[in-house]
Amino acid sequence: MKIDISSLTYDKLNSELGLLGLPKFRTSQIYSWLHKYGCASFDEMTNISKDLREKLSEKYYISSCRIEDKYVSKLDDTVKYLFRLNDGEYIESVIMKYKYGYTICVSSQVGCKMGCTFCASTLAGFKRNLTAGEIESQLHSAQKDLNIKISHIVLMGIGEPLDNFDNVIDFLYNVNNENGLNISMRNITISTCGVVPRIYDLMNLDLQLTLTISLHAPNDKIRSNTMPINNKYGIDELLCACKEYAKKTGRRVSFEYTLINNVNDSKENALELASKLKGMNAHVNLIPVNDVKERGNVRSSKQAIMNFQNVLKNHGINATIRRTLGSDINASCGQLRRLKNRGESNENCC
Repeated sequence: MKIDISSLTYDKLNSELGLLGLPKFRTSQIYSWLHKYGCASFDEMTNISKDLREKLSEKYYISSCRIEDKYVSKLDDTVKYLFRLNDGEYIESVIMKYKYGYTICVSSQVGCKMGCTFCASTLAGFKRNLTAGEIESQLHSAQKDLNIKISHIVLMGIGEPLDNFDNVIDFLYNVNNENGLNISMRNITISTCGVVPRIYDLMNLDLQLTLTISLHAPNDKIRSNTMPINNKYGIDELLCACKEYAKKTGRRVSFEYTLINNVNDSKENALELASKLKGMNAHVNLIPVNDVKERGNVRSSKQAIMNFQNVLKNHGINATIRRTLGSDINASCGQLRRLKNRGESNENCC
């Protein structure tokens, strides 16, 4: 069975090539082709002999993803991709342009097991984890298509990153490597719904990335109704892990809070959230809920969102309201995959 060479970290690749009797300089050479230039075929490695390329292709393969559909927002130039993987499964990525550069939101799994009631990612079911190479291939495909250089990564697409821990960590090491894309860990954000043991595992790696928690509720009652993971790891246990993470890494923890009308957006909810986060090095990102027809959630009014933010600020909690990007192209994760699996399409497809 062939090995996905694009998923190997530098050290693992060096060990693999050593078993083939290749000198160490070949590791840097091949690694750069895979991770700096994002080649999808061994034939693209032009400074390597044909014999060696054939030898590599007999033992290894390179993960790749093909652009199935592409959507460009007419409102803010956000670009959303529906990628088709080698086995025919679909994942999504989003490119967002900011003043500081281009950010990509990548998927880490095909589908999601977590079952959050406001998210479209779980509706089409969970299929499998992505390999490290498949996660990275989203960057290379987007960069080549748009002729851009991506400077920031958020793992907030389809899937729960910490449920695919080992592959995600290998992906992080690869995109951070100086022989690859050389993206700073400080420019990478991992979002989790709260897989507490893996938060501690991530903390112990001390990677200096940004940890974001999908919190979305101020208490266990509301959170358990909207996020099944809370039945396993309650809010107090989750926040304890976050405090330890912030203390050990020196990094501020961010909290995503999706506001749903008459569910978690009251003044009392805001006060309770402020009490939970008091004294913590934290930031709250308030998100108007996405319109997912099957979920039936109603977005909070603009006034309710502003009132919620003001309560947090008045109690010393740093809180911002997320700017909605790509609203005309279903840019939130999971929506395009769901449509494709149902045989439907988005009228905004390029």
